Amino acid sequence: MTTGSGAIQGAEAASDAARDYAAVRASSDIQFGPVTPPAPDPPPEWLKALARFLRELFEPLGRALGLSWPTVEKILIALAVLLVAYILWRVAIQPLLARRKIAAEDEPEWAPNRDAAIALLDDADRLAAEGRYDAATHLLLQRSVRHIADARPDWLHPASTAREIAALEALPARAREAFAAIATRVERSRFALRALELTDWQAARAAYADFALARLA
Repeated sequence: MTTGSGAIQGAEAASDAARDYAAVRASSDIQFGPVTPPAPDPPPEWLKALARFLRELFEPLGRALGLSWPTVEKILIALAVLLVAYILWRVAIQPLLARRKIAAEDEPEWAPNRDAAIALLDDADRLAAEGRYDAATHLLLQRSVRHIADARPDWLHPASTAREIAALEALPARAREAFAAIATRVERSRFALRALELTDWQAARAAYADFALARLA
């Protein structure tokens, strides 16, 4: 049950709210109505003159082709955009790509350090002499990856696989072939659980030596 005092208080609160709302609406600091955007600046006279010249030049051609002036105008705008893009390509993008290509061609192909390559072959040969062809082949792969990572860390990331390394375009073709030959046998040994034989080791060693020693020579 509502008391008379409660009704009076409610009416007073409603009156205060209405008065506050009216005061807010009357404030010039708050924008309630839609804002009319300012009119755009008229185009400069030279642009108007160019537009008139183009219209006088191309409108007769458009009529001859059965095209209205708005259509011809859109075609001209599209051609102008293509012209700007072509100029940008010739002036900025194409020279930049050419400089990058020249820099890449001038950079010498990666090759392992001479002493490191010889030491790797010596260590792997000792393992192979003991009949440990799996370990010897895996050592070729593992240490070769380390040699690349030390020389060019930007080519690899922690999750790089042997197959990904063998596909690196930055590596010389012989290096990619060597990694592919070695990685295939290591995968067979580690994942297919098939022990490598002497012929596997000889193929892997020959692939590495063909690349590393030929480059060192």
